[in-house]
Amino acid sequence: MTQLTEQTDPITQQLFDKSIDFKSSKKRIEFRYPIGAFEQDYQKQLAALIDTADLNIKQNIRQHAVKDKIKPIKGIKNIIAVASGKGGVGKSTMSVMLAKSLQQLGASVGILDADIYGPSIPKMLGVSQKPESPDQKSFLPVDADGLQTMSLGYILGEKDPAIWRGAMVTKALMQMIEDTRWSQLDYLIMDLPPGTGDIQLTMIQKIPVTAAVLVTTPQDIALLDAQKALAMFQKVDIPVLGVIENMSTYICENCGHEAHIFGQDGGAKMAAEFDVPMLGQMPLNIDIRTNMDSGHPSAVWQASHPLNEKALMIALRTGQNLAKCPIKFSLTDSLKLHKI
Repeated sequence: MTQLTEQTDPITQQLFDKSIDFKSSKKRIEFRYPIGAFEQDYQKQLAALIDTADLNIKQNIRQHAVKDKIKPIKGIKNIIAVASGKGGVGKSTMSVMLAKSLQQLGASVGILDADIYGPSIPKMLGVSQKPESPDQKSFLPVDADGLQTMSLGYILGEKDPAIWRGAMVTKALMQMIEDTRWSQLDYLIMDLPPGTGDIQLTMIQKIPVTAAVLVTTPQDIALLDAQKALAMFQKVDIPVLGVIENMSTYICENCGHEAHIFGQDGGAKMAAEFDVPMLGQMPLNIDIRTNMDSGHPSAVWQASHPLNEKALMIALRTGQNLAKCPIKFSLTDSLKLHKI
């Protein structure tokens, strides 16, 4: 019989690979990514796939390796950078969507708004309070409906510009991530500024980024810039978990006609050409725009909203692909392996 790790996941349609650990003798399967409301589906599908009943399902999100000589951030297992080659593709919106969806799946999640020049995460989350500093040296992350968050937008006024040079931007970002008291996060979603310049490159070389997700629209010019972002991550040996195609279609509210106003299947073609996973497509939808503008992300990324199923699948595939990456071995892990 083919090993379960070599099988295609019936839910995500991706290979299981190292994202699970299956013990056939114990009828136990450990998912190394959050599965939340998909657990019953997995129970049913896998019981049929491996022909066994009473399958014992566990979940264990592990800490994965980062680039050599970069020290991990205390309180954070994994940092996922969300990037785009250009602005205007909905990168920050997709960052919030990914964070809220991973949270729904059962993970402990935070968001770092690394877009220093245009911090929009506070407005999208509906939070404007300044972070507390109990010792005048570090900050407590700002709670946004269970998400641990930090942004320069909390410190500056909403309309105050950050008129800084590149070195100051990098320093401010490093202070935000290192001086924040993150607490037991499975994932920190880092919303990068658009582009592939010196600031972005310095950020991902100094911050212990585990992996990246790319956001694009089907539009040719957006795809060209997304390819530059992909090349940037490949150059610094940071794995890309996949591509999210935002604004894939527009469905008319009046007649229901679906139009590919920015092009069709551009993200899928890019994913196929560069051999990276296609995580999913999100349509151009007025509910997303209104709820992000009003700071009510839970109104759209929730079980009762029709778009939530798409969002959860994107998050599930993202978590699964990260779970396939090499894990961080500690001295304790090495001793355990030696004993075995």
